[in-house]
Amino acid sequence: MCARTSLNEKRILTFSAMLASGFAAGGLVLGLLVGSLVIVFDGVYSLVSLLLTLLSLAVSKFIERPSKRQFQFGKSVLEPIVIATKGIVILAIVSYSLYSAVISVMSGGREVDTSIATLFGVVNVLGCGYAWWHIAKKSKRFSSGLIEAETKQWQMDTLLSVAVTLGFIIAWFVSLSPFAQLAVYADPMMMILMSFYFIKVPFDMLRGALREMLMMKPTEEICQAVDQEVSALKHHVAQQFEVAAVTKVGRELRVKLDVHPVGQQLQVADLEKTRRILKDRLSRLSLDLNLIMNIAH
Repeated sequence: MCARTSLNEKRILTFSAMLASGFAAGGLVLGLLVGSLVIVFDGVYSLVSLLLTLLSLAVSKFIERPSKRQFQFGKSVLEPIVIATKGIVILAIVSYSLYSAVISVMSGGREVDTSIATLFGVVNVLGCGYAWWHIAKKSKRFSSGLIEAETKQWQMDTLLSVAVTLGFIIAWFVSLSPFAQLAVYADPMMMILMSFYFIKVPFDMLRGALREMLMMKPTEEICQAVDQEVSALKHHVAQQFEVAAVTKVGRELRVKLDVHPVGQQLQVADLEKTRRILKDRLSRLSLDLNLIMNIAH
């Protein structure tokens, strides 16, 4: 990873941690005061987001430190481990919140002060939306797996806040209607609906991280970029190259090439030139290239 990407990563994670701490405190206190499952969930999610962001920040700094003795193949695998941890924790929170909401519905619902809850929801939408927009904007040129996970985290929090606010507005209208007795079910029903919707985000995070840890085939975009640049090598070097394997592990792109020598001799200069060309051409992927070349017989 280049120095500018690393610096951008640290700045974004620090910003995210500071903002998440405010939302966590506000959500937990207000949620307990008004007795809302949804607001408590929002506060717990923000608190966990803060802890996971601090974990991401610590791992980001640790990866930058040289440590060849303990991690002889690099520390890139730590990144998908962190992302998988985030996915598992968020998945657990959503699952528990779904369980609590179902129990609440079965026991007769929950009465909530919708006016205070709606005001909190509006503040949350504005704050989380700004965080999502700011991080997405700052990560356009220099991004990483940790930054992308952070963006998804705030995206989920923003959509959650929008759903909460709309739900409380609907609950307020219901409380003024002839069906006022049903208003107590608004809070747990919102939690149930949101749980089914938001469970996809941590699941996708977990699935992507596991694919990297198992060194499975990366996205089609990465594979196409590698195939395209390897095919273009014939215009620059005399040797013939064939892609044997491609995988992405954290911020590292691992490419294995089979070299088919042209003629009786294989020039070392051609191999070095190949390495330089691929490193330059694939730099647009914002990944550290780990290139292995085997002589094919």
